[in-house]
Amino acid sequence: MSPAPPLLQHSCLRTFTVSAPLSPRYLISEGRTTLPDPDSEDAPSLRSSPFYLETGYSIFAKRPSRPFPPPFVNLPSGSFSDPLTTHNVPRGRRPFVNGQPVRGITNGDDAIIIADKNFIAVNDGVGAWALKDRGHAALWSRLIAHFWALEVEKSFEGREDVDLADLNPIQNLQDAYNETKAVLKGGLLKPQQDENRHDQNKDESGPRSTETSSSTSDTKEKSDADDILGTTTASSALLHYRRTSSSPTPVVLATTLGDCKVLVIRPSSNTVLYHSKEQWHWFDCPRQLGTNSPDTPLGNAVTDTVDIQVDDVVLVLSDGVTDNLWEHEICQNVSGSVEKWQAGEQEAKDGPVYVARTLMNAAREIAQDPNAESPYMERAFDEGIAAEGGKLDDISVVIGVCRKKE
Repeated sequence: MSPAPPLLQHSCLRTFTVSAPLSPRYLISEGRTTLPDPDSEDAPSLRSSPFYLETGYSIFAKRPSRPFPPPFVNLPSGSFSDPLTTHNVPRGRRPFVNGQPVRGITNGDDAIIIADKNFIAVNDGVGAWALKDRGHAALWSRLIAHFWALEVEKSFEGREDVDLADLNPIQNLQDAYNETKAVLKGGLLKPQQDENRHDQNKDESGPRSTETSSSTSDTKEKSDADDILGTTTASSALLHYRRTSSSPTPVVLATTLGDCKVLVIRPSSNTVLYHSKEQWHWFDCPRQLGTNSPDTPLGNAVTDTVDIQVDDVVLVLSDGVTDNLWEHEICQNVSGSVEKWQAGEQEAKDGPVYVARTLMNAAREIAQDPNAESPYMERAFDEGIAAEGGKLDDISVVIGVCRKKE
């Protein structure tokens, strides 16, 4: 038996580079928003708030996501008269649900979303479901993010001014979870089921026969056997404001279920103002929403109200970041990037995207280093589990810098 490793010394800061080999380009993506057309007149906007988030994201997937199944995407046609590709078909490769495009971006098994300029979220799908034939953790994480953003928007619809006390991200997440379960129930058979229901509606002249009832029961059992399986953690930050006697002040509602994290950093003083607490069943098994999980948003999710200032940075991170970087390293990395951005350095000209990219690359470098020290390695040692190096995982970084509207 080899001697026990020395205690990890991480009080000093590590120097990060981008020397680690880059993976194929499709595994790395970045941008300012996940909305397809943020300037569209149809794009929702929480315009009653005097504050907004200047956003950016950078993501890395350890492997390509399993393709979404029908009916969420269309399979290529087998007809010689149809095009060989569905790339340019309106409902081709882009996923749809309930007749609408699925919002957000898939990153391996993770999903990220930037909805308007007030709501950012990261959901971490549990990759072990890829071993199941009907396992689609990436679809679970993406749909919950999609519906969560829609439910948050409903809180603002038709209202000029929304009181902070009227916002309830946990209830929004619960509703999103319920909607996700409904659309994934029997998901692999839904086109056929819809056709069967259409045929049944043609004749409503009399009661159903015993044979029909038996067939319906068989269909239900078959539907249960074709549910789409998966689980995901969930985390988000919703920017709003608190009314005061002088002027409104910005507030973040940080909501988490599982081990993704929300951080608020003040770059001017290089300090962490807030960090969410991770939720676990046991080591490496976080609380999660989905198939066979006892966890629910109303029962387990937590929302913290965090008072912030203009220019504070709000981060929502998957465990691909926090398993590889300690919190003080994240803070130092973000503060240094913001300083370069504010100084107008050429490498930081894309602002929040640069901040997100720099943090993603730092986490990726440790994740791909088999000899690096990491928080995951330290936690594993505490549990009596042998582990070395970083933890290769999907890395999702979404940031928002609090700004005041002119």
